[in-house]
Amino acid sequence: MSLLIFVFLRSLLFSLFFRAISPFQIGCICNNAILQDGKLHGQPTEGALLRLALQLRIADTRQLYSRVHEWSFSSETKMMMVSCLRNGQTPLDVLLPEQYAAPTYFAKGAVDRILQRCAYVQSLPIQTATIPHPLRFKELPDCLHQQPPYPMTADYRTAVLAEAATLGSLGLRVLAFADGSDPDQLTFHGLVGLLDPPRSGVDLCVRTLHESGVRVVMITGDALETARAIGSRLSLYRPGDYCLSGEEVDQLSVAALRTRVHNCTIFYRSGPRHKCKIVKALQHCGLVVAMTGDGVNDAVALKSSDIGVAMGDSGTDVCREASDIVLLDDNFSTILAAIEEGKSIFHNIRNFVGFQLSTSIAALTLIALCTLLSLPTPLNAMQILFINILMDGPPAQSLGVEAPDELVIKQPPRRAQDPILDRRLMTNVLIAASIIVGGTFWIFWLEMADNHVTPRDTTMTFTCFVLFDMFNALSFRSQKKSIFSIGLTTNRMFLIAVALSLFGQLLVIYLPPLQKVFQTESLSFIDLILLVCLSSSVFFISELRKLTCFHSWRLPKLCFSFRSRNGARYFKLDDNMV
Repeated sequence: MSLLIFVFLRSLLFSLFFRAISPFQIGCICNNAILQDGKLHGQPTEGALLRLALQLRIADTRQLYSRVHEWSFSSETKMMMVSCLRNGQTPLDVLLPEQYAAPTYFAKGAVDRILQRCAYVQSLPIQTATIPHPLRFKELPDCLHQQPPYPMTADYRTAVLAEAATLGSLGLRVLAFADGSDPDQLTFHGLVGLLDPPRSGVDLCVRTLHESGVRVVMITGDALETARAIGSRLSLYRPGDYCLSGEEVDQLSVAALRTRVHNCTIFYRSGPRHKCKIVKALQHCGLVVAMTGDGVNDAVALKSSDIGVAMGDSGTDVCREASDIVLLDDNFSTILAAIEEGKSIFHNIRNFVGFQLSTSIAALTLIALCTLLSLPTPLNAMQILFINILMDGPPAQSLGVEAPDELVIKQPPRRAQDPILDRRLMTNVLIAASIIVGGTFWIFWLEMADNHVTPRDTTMTFTCFVLFDMFNALSFRSQKKSIFSIGLTTNRMFLIAVALSLFGQLLVIYLPPLQKVFQTESLSFIDLILLVCLSSSVFFISELRKLTCFHSWRLPKLCFSFRSRNGARYFKLDDNMV
């Protein structure tokens, strides 16, 4: 975590060298992060504060105090406080024993929550200073003279809140620091702003999700200004977008919240109970919701969502157990990759099912048609088994490893109620099956003009059906994109499967032992050319249909590009993950 420090002090050097305690020392004392084997362990915020203390050479401040009690940070209190006793290791303990015998309270947290407990302020003038990085001090001299605190006034409190809002608008997470002998009358020492820049590529990922019809919403515990600044950097917030606070979520009923979540892009100052309420409101709108989380408090919301996504690196065990998906690299961009992979898998499943159905329907229809017309069976049992097992299997399986299609990825999410076999796919299946049946039956009718079924008749019919099968598999590689734009060689497994199937067909036709088994005979080169030209019709008709469908499909895509303009940390799909 990168760290930028902004403090309210009369003078930075005065704070570091002529005060007994500084905001940085409070951040070091009120801290549970540890340095072990050269690595920081703990929360990122506390780790950043401890790293700064190490650079300022004030990390040994912890050794001056023994912790008596700790009030841990929570989403409700939004602050952490500890009570400590001096260990008697400095001259101050000897010269001022009555002052350091009582416990001292150190607190850090949200600015408004800390100010509620502050009755004094360490210095009156408000100045902003930027701490250089890194700072190196050989030692911090002790000084017995400590400036007495001033009473906290309403004007000063307003000025502090205004300055905190200014820092938040820069995308900084602002923390306030205070100490004192009374936990309800603390002395305010200053503010610290922490900058945790988004990973590179997250804004591009969010824009791509918007184009894919995925709406992304941010739920955060930060202040409004900080949330807006981060949302703007992530391309999920625009001026004028609606934001809701955790308190407003508490005040709204589920029915009222359902009408507000549609236009809300950022939920700020939100806790675990707010996340659950937001998830349920979105689900009541008929939407499929996915949520990310890493803490124990996120477990309930992750379990309530349709798709819980946990952080694998920084996430807790409870969080990972409650989730459905674990991101091993804690990278939001991985979610985009998962959505793309899901859409690609679903697209390939549709292609597989469509190809298998068209071939099976064609074979069943061909045999049924001949039976109804009192014609001999065009295919014998061995040939039918050969088609179903060896001709359909390998090409169909190779369709499952087709590379992701860019046009498919940018399609909006489908509805959860939509079946795999929709009207468009069934239309494509029936068209392909009709062409296969028509072409194969025509060849069979021509060959048996003498009303006698010979091995040549069944061989021509058998080979015609197999070639129709191969061209049909080629056309089902994509439902909307031309094969020539995809590339004939992009799916090498498909090429190998088709090549092996055609080689097996040639063996069945020309190898004498197999000719006896399958009751076939050799065909001339002219016969093969005729069958290839006829069977390729299913491919070219499919290409013509794709050309028409592609142009008709581009218009809805533009509508979805502006329909979903929102955020990170928590995300929701308009209809379905895939």
